[in-house]
Amino acid sequence: MTHITRIDSNERLSRVVIHGDTIYIAGITASVKGDIVAQTRDVLQKIDGYLATAGSDKRHLLSVQIWLKDITADFAGMNSVWAEWAPKDALPTRATGEVHLASPDLLVEIIVTAAKI
Repeated sequence: MTHITRIDSNERLSRVVIHGDTIYIAGITASVKGDIVAQTRDVLQKIDGYLATAGSDKRHLLSVQIWLKDITADFAGMNSVWAEWAPKDALPTRATGEVHLASPDLLVEIIVTAAKI
């Protein structure tokens, strides 16, 4: 059986789980209160850090789920930040949807699956 590594765990979840050569990063939300651009930048910066801790980077993303509080209002702003951040020659599969998030101040939550380097 392949070893499973859990990083940044608490009573509800592990922020990162590594199984074999696959890295799973739980839903990441912003620590800043701001518009969708500020929150998306904050979330993607956190994801960069978790990927590095797990032995990977954004060029090794496999799949991304993006959840927006208001897809009509925030899709374009989130996509503008995504376009700056995501490597054009190594794009993952991606889905974006609208959902009620855990706090009224949250505008975006991103879930990532990546390959180890």
